[in-house]
Amino acid sequence: MKFFSNLFGTNKPQNEAITILDKPSFKLAINDNKAQLVDVRTSIEFSGGHIPNAINIDFFNHKSFVKAFEYLNKEEPVFLYCRSGKRSQNAAQKLLSLGFKQIFDLQGGYMNWNQ
Repeated sequence: MKFFSNLFGTNKPQNEAITILDKPSFKLAINDNKAQLVDVRTSIEFSGGHIPNAINIDFFNHKSFVKAFEYLNKEEPVFLYCRSGKRSQNAAQKLLSLGFKQIFDLQGGYMNWNQ
């Protein structure tokens, strides 16, 4: 966790396991195609445009949301984004309860990504 905090410009996290990254830092962090990059918007929002290599796991579909994250590695960092940042923060809190250790959230969400 400290590695990412030192390497990237980050905002102070709400929780030690959750870090909010600005757009340049997020972009650099997900440059590795192996990154667990998750768009937590609805499928309609996702189909309207998304960050390359992202998978779509709709936060509002609670049952499938939890099930889908069972297939991701809890020991590896997870990179989240939504439309503006609020949903992904809620999703990050949920991932903590599911046992994920490092969660990175795109500051300002997809709206920020497209600027």
